[in-house]
Amino acid sequence: MSAVADTSVYTKDNPFPARITENRVLNGPGSAKETRHFVVSIAGSGLTYKAGDSLGVYPTNRPGEVDEIIAALGATGDELVTPVRAPNPLPLRSALAAGLDLDGPTRKFVELVAAKVTEEKQRAELQTLLAPEAKERLEAFLYERSFVDFLVEYPSAKFAPQEFTGLLRRLMPRLYSIASSPRVHPQEIHLTVAAVRYRTNNRDRVGVCSTYLSDRVTVQADPVPVFVSHSHFGPPEDPTKDCIMIGPGTGIAPFRAFVQDRVAAGASGRNWVFFGDQHRADDFLYGDEWLDYAGKGQVARLDLAWSRDQAHKIYVQDKMKESAAEIWRWLQGGAYFYVCGDAKRMAKDVDLALHEIVAQQGGMDTAAAADYVKQLKKEKRYQRDVY
Repeated sequence: MSAVADTSVYTKDNPFPARITENRVLNGPGSAKETRHFVVSIAGSGLTYKAGDSLGVYPTNRPGEVDEIIAALGATGDELVTPVRAPNPLPLRSALAAGLDLDGPTRKFVELVAAKVTEEKQRAELQTLLAPEAKERLEAFLYERSFVDFLVEYPSAKFAPQEFTGLLRRLMPRLYSIASSPRVHPQEIHLTVAAVRYRTNNRDRVGVCSTYLSDRVTVQADPVPVFVSHSHFGPPEDPTKDCIMIGPGTGIAPFRAFVQDRVAAGASGRNWVFFGDQHRADDFLYGDEWLDYAGKGQVARLDLAWSRDQAHKIYVQDKMKESAAEIWRWLQGGAYFYVCGDAKRMAKDVDLALHEIVAQQGGMDTAAAADYVKQLKKEKRYQRDVY
């Protein structure tokens, strides 16, 4: 199904006010994670999408954090400010709530605070952090803090509302891999979102958009500004081609879309899904669906890796290596290989495992294996959606 989104008036610059019609936790009660399934209605929008695309969501910041910043600035929230690239002035509270990113202070901001602070000991501490040899210490210091921390910890550094907002970046939309197929859900878009919650510097932090969707949007009521972001990531155009899909955690989202799409289209190519998480009992995302697909033969192979269900950790790349000969047979038969999820660790480990499998099963040296994988990429048979 090809995307024809330009028939819709709704774009990144003019998002559609969608409604969330479902918000449910996918994990069991014993899980250490909070992964949610959202259904977003795009009825009446004219928006279209295809398996492999993403949904852009414009979030708002937590009201409590906005209130704390306004109080720390000694402001009322009604002051008019003009943030960077904003066409018109708007009240400070509105700018902080929906227009500006309250996280990610930079070295430049520390320099400004150090120049403004009147407490000598605090100024000396900040200047020490700004010394060239303290680069790593400064990075760790900034990682622990948002803008509100500086306003609270260094109250003698005074900022006028316009000056402060002028230092903040725009709050950007977040992109989520779509977890549904338009062949099955033409008026809906499904998302698989990990709610991010953690603590640093004795303060609770959250992922802005994941908790906006989880906590601050009322189902069936609040409009959520969204747009479709089209991607080159997607199932093979040739329905006879086999697919190997590696998607641990929320990386499973696009492959739920792929399999829905291929089953609905009657594709004859086989589907092989690798999924992994911590515990089978509580973290098997869409487990009933996957077992149903496998039971019907619509997923030819379902390989599961549970990292915390035994003494030694098992990951998707370990399951790949166990099936190295079969993966090689599928690749030699023209299969497509897909990876979605964490770029820093998982995707690197999966890529390394793929190179090892090609070298070992194909009787190649490292250079020849690398060339084989490069050719897979060139033919668009090795695709990654990593973040």
